[in-house]
Amino acid sequence: MNEGEKQEMPENIQVEAENTSENNIKQNEQEVTHEDKKLFKKKKGHKNPELEIKEKELEETRYKMSEINDKYLRLSAEFDNYRKRTLKEKLDLMKTAGGESMKDMLPVVDDFERAMLFIENATDIVAVKDGINLIYIKFKEFMKNKGMVEIEALHQEFNTDLHEALTKIPAPDENLKGKVVDVVQKGYKIEDKVIRYARVVVGE
Repeated sequence: MNEGEKQEMPENIQVEAENTSENNIKQNEQEVTHEDKKLFKKKKGHKNPELEIKEKELEETRYKMSEINDKYLRLSAEFDNYRKRTLKEKLDLMKTAGGESMKDMLPVVDDFERAMLFIENATDIVAVKDGINLIYIKFKEFMKNKGMVEIEALHQEFNTDLHEALTKIPAPDENLKGKVVDVVQKGYKIEDKVIRYARVVVGE
């Protein structure tokens, strides 16, 4: 064979070489695939340590949340029972307090009943007036003992927190402008709570 000329391989040898090469490639591919499968199975059967830690933390969190929810439900039920109990106690106390007040007022009622019987056959008007005045004083004392006091109004500065203005009239005196010049109905309060506003006439 001359130099510069291509050496041609016999056809049968060339085909055999190609077949051998293809077989080697397929065998290598099968080996690689087999190794990948083995590696995948190995990884699948072996959990990641970090993943195990996260799963454990998640389980602990779920358990703690369940405990917190149970505590919340118990506290909610206890508070509801406490609210109902205190409301009942408050209502009972109000009823009892009202009963005590009425009981303390019974002597005044007794005095009024005796006065009514006396008035039917009374001829001494002065004695009747004195008797009624004594009952009135006794009743005022009863109110004072319960903390109820009369609201000062006459000639006082008009105060919407204590007084209710029915009307306005020209002030009879310059110093009475903006002040109460007449009291139509007295007002009362217990401590700082107004029970009834004083109904007044205001000077302007």
